Amino acid sequence: MKTHSRMLVRLLMISAVMSAPLQAKTQVNPLFDQARATKNGADEYGMKRYVMAFLKRGPNRDRPKAEADELQRLHMANIGRLAEEGKLVLAGPFLGDGDLRGIYIFDVETLEQAKQLTATDPAIKAGSLIMELVPWYGSAALMEVNGIHNTLAKTLM
Repeated sequence: MKTHSRMLVRLLMISAVMSAPLQAKTQVNPLFDQARATKNGADEYGMKRYVMAFLKRGPNRDRPKAEADELQRLHMANIGRLAEEGKLVLAGPFLGDGDLRGIYIFDVETLEQAKQLTATDPAIKAGSLIMELVPWYGSAALMEVNGIHNTLAKTLM
């Protein structure tokens, strides 16, 4: 009887060890929120496809200060419009004075859609900035960043 019990215990242990990887693959996140995942376009991993734009120093940067200031104002207004439309998920400048000036993350599926959006930027039109577009796979939680940011910004840009 002891031998039979030991064999049964070994069999159960082997079974548990072999099924562990299967259980890990099918484990459901207890915090999962289907409505929020759907609203933000998340896949089963909480991720989604975006297009990231790297804003780089363009060839036409030398202009009078008043003109440069107005171009920056129009650039910022375009950023605000794209964010309000839900197309621009994240934007911001890089610190320092290098050739890499900032990033955009667009909520679009294709590079062509992102090109159409970047073409609306006055700084791109003026040649002050150029953009390099790259498909990117990131957290769908980024879709909530602008709403959260609005609760944190004391001063509007």
